Amino acid sequence: MSGTYTAPVGRSTTQIFSACTQYAGATVVAALRAGLFGPRSEHRRILVVSDTSASPELSTPLHHRPGFEKLESEFDEVYSWNEFIRPFHPAGWSPREQDASLWQRAVRREWHLGDEPVEIACESIQANPAQALSVIFGDSPVHIYADGLMSYGPTRSRLDQLLGTRIRRLLHLDLVPGLRPLLLTEFGVESEVVPTDVFLEVLDELAGSAALDASLNASFGTSPTASGPAPALLLGQYLSTLGILTPQQEEELHARMLRGAVALGHTRVVFKPHPSAPAHWARLLELEAERLGADLTVLDNPVLAETLFGTMRPALVVGCFSTALLTAASFYGLPVARVGTDTVLERLAPYQNSNRVPLTIVDALLPDLEDPSAVTGWSLPSADEVRGKPTGLISAVGYAMQPQLQAGLRPEAERYLSRYRDDIWRYFKRRRLTALGLPGAVPQQLAFIPRNATVRRIARKARTLKRAATG
Repeated sequence: MSGTYTAPVGRSTTQIFSACTQYAGATVVAALRAGLFGPRSEHRRILVVSDTSASPELSTPLHHRPGFEKLESEFDEVYSWNEFIRPFHPAGWSPREQDASLWQRAVRREWHLGDEPVEIACESIQANPAQALSVIFGDSPVHIYADGLMSYGPTRSRLDQLLGTRIRRLLHLDLVPGLRPLLLTEFGVESEVVPTDVFLEVLDELAGSAALDASLNASFGTSPTASGPAPALLLGQYLSTLGILTPQQEEELHARMLRGAVALGHTRVVFKPHPSAPAHWARLLELEAERLGADLTVLDNPVLAETLFGTMRPALVVGCFSTALLTAASFYGLPVARVGTDTVLERLAPYQNSNRVPLTIVDALLPDLEDPSAVTGWSLPSADEVRGKPTGLISAVGYAMQPQLQAGLRPEAERYLSRYRDDIWRYFKRRRLTALGLPGAVPQQLAFIPRNATVRRIARKARTLKRAATG
């Protein structure tokens, strides 16, 4: 399918844009300003905001966050999906197919749509509320926009064929120049880049909003651009809610970020926790900062981390596998470092978990915080460099994740696994390769071992004796 936008012929069209985060909202606004959805004069534009966090009643919704006024000016109306479907939770609710027409009538009445044709633009088509909107407007064309690194991975599950054929294009930010998205390629959906310069203009406007400035000053006491050494910025992700880490492991991950930054000479540090993270985590990090003699500021205001890149110009941005790391490196040219990706790669399950490709990208491209020489000597790979080994890695991982949806990637996966056998096994599971008959599989005569209870018991005893001997 062509990735070029074509307006429907005939009556004026209502374009419904769904956004769950401020980063998503900024992506949509940049796409609109770049003309990727046609002239504004020809369309009525509605922004539908939703909060899919576990407890949305305890968090600040997108349309009440500092700087939102810079986004809403691009739309004719703004509606809350949470309020419309209450008491249902937006992450878990979608109408039954037989009720779709009833819900469409309700939406059209509530949002004054009349009988106008509708287009949908949403993120994460495999999940709600995007799924719900696509069911309600079952005959409408759908545009998908990706507000993070997941666009480079395969579609997380098989989509209904009727829905897949309605998807016109994938809009994405060029976070990894030289790498092409795998998302939705099984339907022949073409990808289209949201211009970086327009996206950065939107972020600059958000950073310069009076509401955001007041919010930052309330946290810093003074402007984040005050005199003194530029701080290191630590990014929290709240991975324990996804079941990837335990709360204790995530607290230790934040402590590793702080210790690594201080070890590199950064005595002024800003921690940006995930908006849903518990407050006591920040307190534990403050105690660690006191022990290390670091000046720590916890920025717990509901502001977009990326808005700090231009105002603070942090000396270093540290995270696990946040999209913000690539935003900082690719768009702002800031030094970045990762930490904990090895642990998460080991724990991430099942293999087709949609976080695997973002995690792999960050681990493969960015330097390890706990290797100082790697951090100080690192530079972002060029697009040509990315088209080599990193592209092969992502293709191989993508095929191993979704071999049925991405069957065309098998030859590339075989070539990659045959060529790079020594330093890539953190990204693959031997048994997964065995099941797919790929290079690096467990030899047939040894395939029984992981399932043999006696062998596992002997291995555990051997590990215990080894630890006792070396302890």
